[in-house]
Amino acid sequence: MTAATILGAGVMGLAIASELASRGIMPRIIDPAGGPGPHGCSWYAGGMLAPHCEAESAEPAVLHHGLKAAEWWQANGADITYEGTLVLAPSRDRAELDRFARLTRSHDTVSAQEIAALEPDLEDRFQRGLLYRTEAHLNPREALRTLRDRLAAQGIEIEPDGKPSGLIVDARGLAARDALPDLRGVRGEMLVLRCPEVTLTRTIRMLHPRIPLYIVPRGDGLYMIGATMLETGGKHRVTARSAVELLNAAYALHPGFAEAEIVELGSDARPAFPDNLPRLRRRGNTLYANGLYRHGYLLAPAVARMAADHIQTGQKPEFMDENHP
Repeated sequence: MTAATILGAGVMGLAIASELASRGIMPRIIDPAGGPGPHGCSWYAGGMLAPHCEAESAEPAVLHHGLKAAEWWQANGADITYEGTLVLAPSRDRAELDRFARLTRSHDTVSAQEIAALEPDLEDRFQRGLLYRTEAHLNPREALRTLRDRLAAQGIEIEPDGKPSGLIVDARGLAARDALPDLRGVRGEMLVLRCPEVTLTRTIRMLHPRIPLYIVPRGDGLYMIGATMLETGGKHRVTARSAVELLNAAYALHPGFAEAEIVELGSDARPAFPDNLPRLRRRGNTLYANGLYRHGYLLAPAVARMAADHIQTGQKPEFMDENHP
């Protein structure tokens, strides 16, 4: 089979390697950092597999390809939580809930009583919400470790250095900006709280006219809260304003979060092209796979399948750069 070397062991690189390995193509993986970790933007993701909710502001391709993401992750060993997504808004922002409902589908409008049945700790806090029953979420860090370990079990170890051989698949994210001048960074910030006093079982999206936020349960009283989006490629510390907004969102959802322990604050820049869709760009012996934007875990499986099809058969995939002039 065609030999390939993947540069980068974030969610894109590991997904492509896993897809190739499933087809009997054993790639090499080179990453100076030695594997997934806090140096990569995929470490700070929410892990929401929520194609219907993302359709509120994303291109139709995100919904189309995102519908198959949970199945791919589960087939590759990830632990998936299938509890859906509950979209809520404070009373003053009900118009945002109506707008969100108009722009999306596959949801049920739920009453205050139904919200309390779904999430007892939210009883009497919201009058109306939207439930997307088929959506799911995963723990991004555990999912990356699972891909890494499954590849290692097949003899595919992450090399810290070395000379690439065969076709080069560049999945380095923003580190590839020297070759991809139209790539930009979109900053995301997240907060992890430990709050055993509050029990939530599914992803909660809190709508706000300026910055929509989400809260994802991680189990054992841990909750991940994100994500502001700032148009900058810098990897800075979390700003005070963003930290306040994230904490305010948690408190608005449930006052019990006021006593939560702050476990982690994280920030990184996610790679994106002008239309916020990923790209596969072939230049000579290098195939660039990049631009997952905020849809890393939702779209990495689709990009991985397209990259593997191209490597295996020469097929020109939908996300090939020439299809998006």
